[in-house]
Amino acid sequence: MTDRLLSVLFEINQAFSSIYSGWILWNLFLAFIPLALSFILFWRQSRFRPVWWWVLLVVFIAFLPNAPYMLTDIIHLIRGTRAGHSGWVIALVFVPLHVGAMLAGFVAYTVSLLNQGRYLKRQGAEHWVLRAELLTHLLSAIGIYLGRFRRFNSWDLAADPTDVLVSTLDDLTSKKPIAVILITFTVLTIFYWLMKQIILGLYLRVRYARRGKDVLS
Repeated sequence: MTDRLLSVLFEINQAFSSIYSGWILWNLFLAFIPLALSFILFWRQSRFRPVWWWVLLVVFIAFLPNAPYMLTDIIHLIRGTRAGHSGWVIALVFVPLHVGAMLAGFVAYTVSLLNQGRYLKRQGAEHWVLRAELLTHLLSAIGIYLGRFRRFNSWDLAADPTDVLVSTLDDLTSKKPIAVILITFTVLTIFYWLMKQIILGLYLRVRYARRGKDVLS
């Protein structure tokens, strides 16, 4: 039993050394940047928007696709299952690790958009919430495509904007990239709606539970 356990632990260590060299943590870090920015940008009470607010908004838009991008990391899970590792390692490590990372990334994406919608409502632009969400899904779908297939990073917008712009225009005039982007847009829209209901439901439950405690006290 001890030998078997040591063998599994050794296999897990080898898997992380060869396949997972910290990229999941890095991708999660990038995914949580727009989440943090959404609280800075969209929880402000003042209608006055200084220059730094607009700069952060551009950074927010540039980094936001990194959050739902985590969904595409399922290809690494597929590669991991094909690397010859035991079922125990796949079931107890690879699957929970990837599912947890993808879930965390998409929660960050959903909360970021909820903060954005909350800001629009406070500005008296409630009718723009759905339009802003759909536009954000489309921009994120384009960003995911550029990241997964063109291998661009968010900071390439500042480092080499011309290359990003030319590549984007080229992709938006080709049938295959358009199809991939539209499918990604559809997936983001559906997943976002589902996650939004879950998060809002949990929020309301916690809120009502706190109110009940306050009444009893």
